[in-house]
Amino acid sequence: MDVATFDEIADEFAARVNRTVWCSVATVDRKGRPRSRILHPVWEGATGWIATGRHSHKEKHLAAAPYVSLTYFHLPPDNPLAQQQVYAECRADWEDDPAEKRRLWDFIRNAPPPVGYDPALFFQTVENPEFGMLRLTPWRIELSAIGDMMTGAEPRIWRQDA
Repeated sequence: MDVATFDEIADEFAARVNRTVWCSVATVDRKGRPRSRILHPVWEGATGWIATGRHSHKEKHLAAAPYVSLTYFHLPPDNPLAQQQVYAECRADWEDDPAEKRRLWDFIRNAPPPVGYDPALFFQTVENPEFGMLRLTPWRIELSAIGDMMTGAEPRIWRQDA
């Protein structure tokens, strides 16, 4: 079922991504092949941010095809039928403005656990040239669950131009 605005799924989206935290992120390599890895986006409404290596395979992949596909998967250990997932298809752009990178560094560091963490664990300082901040602008977000599939309920899907 399509929803007209992000606000219609915002609370459920935030609950799911903030509970699961880590997700699979796929890019396309320079030969057109998919490449997945596990990353930790932090969401600010409908905009995602990933603190990641600025000079990495991701940088090369995104230079050729600036899009990523994210999959969050939550399986409660006590109730497998309560499994839920989030799919987010996004444009990915590097944020290189020093002031914005500082703001986002602090945003991630000060977010409550399990969402927040200290980027210094990986990059020591915000000035580290290897510290990159990747902005995710979704054009499609889907919320679905195995229980919904079993009852015939449709996933909720939000789309925007990105």
